[in-house]
Amino acid sequence: MSYELIAILMFSTMLLMMLTGQRVFGAIGFVAVVAAILLWGPGGSDMGYSSILKLMKWNALLTLPMFVFMGYVMSESRLAEDLYKMFHVWFGPLPGGLAIGTILLMVMISAMNGLSVAGMAIGATIALPELVKRNYDKLMISGVIQGGSSLGILIPPSVVLVLFAQIARQPVSQLWLAGLLPGLLMAVLFIGYIVIRCWFNPALAPAMSAEERAQITWAERFRLLRAALLPIIIFASMMIPFVKGWTSLTEASVIGALTAVAAAVLKGRFTRQVFETATRNTLAITVMFMLIIMAALSFGAVFDGLGAGRAIENFFVRDLGLTAWQVLILMQLSFLVMGMFLDDTAMLVIVAPIYVGLAKALGFDLIWYGVLYTITCQIAYLTPPFGYNLFLMRAMAPDDFTLPMIYRSVFPFVLVMILTLVLVMVFPQIALWLPATLL
Repeated sequence: MSYELIAILMFSTMLLMMLTGQRVFGAIGFVAVVAAILLWGPGGSDMGYSSILKLMKWNALLTLPMFVFMGYVMSESRLAEDLYKMFHVWFGPLPGGLAIGTILLMVMISAMNGLSVAGMAIGATIALPELVKRNYDKLMISGVIQGGSSLGILIPPSVVLVLFAQIARQPVSQLWLAGLLPGLLMAVLFIGYIVIRCWFNPALAPAMSAEERAQITWAERFRLLRAALLPIIIFASMMIPFVKGWTSLTEASVIGALTAVAAAVLKGRFTRQVFETATRNTLAITVMFMLIIMAALSFGAVFDGLGAGRAIENFFVRDLGLTAWQVLILMQLSFLVMGMFLDDTAMLVIVAPIYVGLAKALGFDLIWYGVLYTITCQIAYLTPPFGYNLFLMRAMAPDDFTLPMIYRSVFPFVLVMILTLVLVMVFPQIALWLPATLL
């Protein structure tokens, strides 16, 4: 049997196991270990063991539980509520102002968490009731919350970029800095879309009434404005020492987690329930990601041993005669298609043995490519039929937010994400300028 046929058989078996409902790490790890034993005998079973050892040596992976814990502390202690009140008071008088405030809230939550799930939870529990109460259009509400929450996997400290760094063996610090400007660009484009839609149709997002504005004193406005300083302090306490080189990435993540705890304590909201919930969720997410990375390393080792990556490169470049950019566009299109059926982690694990090596062989910067991959993951979160955020929104929203309506609501935000992807592809310096300047 040829190596190409073995590679195809591995992929098809893995996808079939996933379709039967098996865990992602179980399907990938099982296929990797069985293939290794069949190809190289009993010694092939050591691949799983060597992957565990390699995983334990990656100090950067210690940042994962720290950032997840920091995000859950911020969420469970309701520190995000103060932020949203501030945005409501300052932006509410504008048509679409509360939707703009929701996007800005998601940007700040993203800078403290790194997960889309936290943004969705905060958006659905804090922003959604307020938007509904003020008669915002349901399509606008659903799209804003889902699109804004996806920023968490692009703006640092992005957990998805940490995973990409481990598999592609690239510095996490460079990937984080590379994701910052594209993430802010996408947020600005979201806001631009909201402003334009509300300019032509103010009924989609009514402004705060004059009576309600009159009830808010300037003292209250500035008190709420000070509330926004707390998340900025948490983010700055973590990122400034890291960017300046005073601390390592791991040390910076610990500083961020401790600062979030200190903020919750000062607010009198760090209860035993908050600590227990944050710790349990952090443990569950960390173990899940570590198992997936371990399985991905095993799968990648078998794939590298088969030489499948080089075979695919030769097929695209030599046999089909495609240019490097044509191959890159095909890779991105395949990400968009896979994103309709798989989550971001599954996509990374399935294609990492091929696409990362192929992008490097074609001469593309892997830091830049990591940003492109992450943007396609954001799109995957919102694309039917199996977009992750779509189902989260349906689970958290009231019953009158039907699934077909939720599907329709994300369409303009997906277009904005695709526009951002095209801009970063055409102008790579959007992603590469910041890491080149600061590191």
